[in-house]
Amino acid sequence: MMQKIQRFGAAMFVPVLLFPFAGIVVGLTILFKNPDIMGSIADPNGMWYKFWTVVEEGGWTVFRQMPLLFVIGIPIALAKKAHARACMEAIVTYLTFNYFINAILTLWGDKFGVDFSQEAGGVSGLTMIAGIKTLDTSIIGAIVISSIVVALHNRFFDTKLPDFLGIFQGSSFVVIIAFLVMLPVALITAYIWPIVQHGIASLQGFLASSGVLGVWLYTFLERLLIPTGLHHFIYGPFVFGPAVVEGGIAKYWIEHLPEYATSAHSLKEMFPQGGFALHGMSKIFGIPGIALAMYVTAKPEKRKQVAGLLISAALTAVIAGVTEPIEFTFLFVAPWLFAVHAFLAATMAAVMYAFGAVGNMGGGLLEIATSNWIPLFKYHSTTYLIQWAIGFIFMIIYFFVFRYLILKFNVATPGREADDSSEMKLYTKADYKAKKQANQNGSGNSYTVQALQFLDALGGPENIEAVTNCATRLRVSVNDESKVAPDSVFKSAGAHGVVRNGKAIQVIVGLSVPQVREQFEKALEEKGFKTES
Repeated sequence: MMQKIQRFGAAMFVPVLLFPFAGIVVGLTILFKNPDIMGSIADPNGMWYKFWTVVEEGGWTVFRQMPLLFVIGIPIALAKKAHARACMEAIVTYLTFNYFINAILTLWGDKFGVDFSQEAGGVSGLTMIAGIKTLDTSIIGAIVISSIVVALHNRFFDTKLPDFLGIFQGSSFVVIIAFLVMLPVALITAYIWPIVQHGIASLQGFLASSGVLGVWLYTFLERLLIPTGLHHFIYGPFVFGPAVVEGGIAKYWIEHLPEYATSAHSLKEMFPQGGFALHGMSKIFGIPGIALAMYVTAKPEKRKQVAGLLISAALTAVIAGVTEPIEFTFLFVAPWLFAVHAFLAATMAAVMYAFGAVGNMGGGLLEIATSNWIPLFKYHSTTYLIQWAIGFIFMIIYFFVFRYLILKFNVATPGREADDSSEMKLYTKADYKAKKQANQNGSGNSYTVQALQFLDALGGPENIEAVTNCATRLRVSVNDESKVAPDSVFKSAGAHGVVRNGKAIQVIVGLSVPQVREQFEKALEEKGFKTES
């Protein structure tokens, strides 16, 4: 069971690894388009602004298409055979599922409590997936559908049909079965998901009338529900809809900004509804605390490598307000840590609101500073200084809480692999054999050499039962653990360490593990061995 859980967690990291670069691109383009920073060159009608608009649109690809990425990513890690075909089956089935929902709600939307005539997006509960108007089940729907397909793929892909039905074998057979399964799944989703969405929406009245408690609960739910996509139903009616002010907080705030900028009255007195848009504070102050906790709890020899990942992810959250790169890093490793994060974010927002901080502060530093702090600092500097003080205090709280929990419960955040990379690297017989074979095959790259060295250290092809990988580890099931070489042999081949749990062996490779695994499986196939992957 533990191995299956670890494999599922590894599957979640496949698309997550794409987030940091995309976040950096978005953050930089927002920076380059900001006239308060770039000056007159950031004229919306100028070529500079238009160029970075094009680049920014490309940067949003990963975040706008997250469901599709998770649909494809799960088979890469969880399919036991024919991974590429499993990805194709998953994406076809996921699109079929959404076409079913589209047809069901087009015909009987009113019976399911859905106004399917609404435009997708906003607080409609609808979204567009590959041009299909459907229910917004976010990555939850993607993960469920893709997992169902992987289970069907692993069970039926090799099923032998009668010769006259041979054209329907393999992927076709899996898709046919999945097609039939998706009919009831889509029907159940069309019935259940709107109920969940309406339940979340019904909280609006209570939140809007509950003062500090309402701000706390609003922020807590907004953070907690991010993985489900239901957070749109929390912040949407407040920020863009009429939950607390006509037209939404974002529109109302901008329209009245000149008034707030020339008044000495407290911001909370003039616009108390602005407490429902403080969820960006966790992005600016909370995420750096989490990143620092992950850094200091990483193994000393891994910190340099981890720092590169965490710095880019933290800057993405702080500057652009895109938190997925770092939140998803620990979400699937320890979901309860995400609940802790939501609790701290809510508490920070509530405390700031109690001390008078309000505004449109749901984005990143650039957005918040230019529409709040910079234009209003002259008359409201005391409020903002208090807000920043609270923010830095919570940054420290975040750091110590996450540091304690990571160490206390041994959470496998990046860089916490058990290894001792301080050993001197010595060249062994396995090195020589691997390099010689790689050169004979005409593929003498470092990944091939390393894969062959690991294969030899694991007892050879005949000792390999199954192989897969997570973000940094090559996970191998062996037939006889006594044939596995000592850790020093793996480390001499470039591994950062080895984790042993009976016949389950984890070779800590690093971020190049997908390439090493590919060469590892290729070596097995060339030697005539077929494993479960």
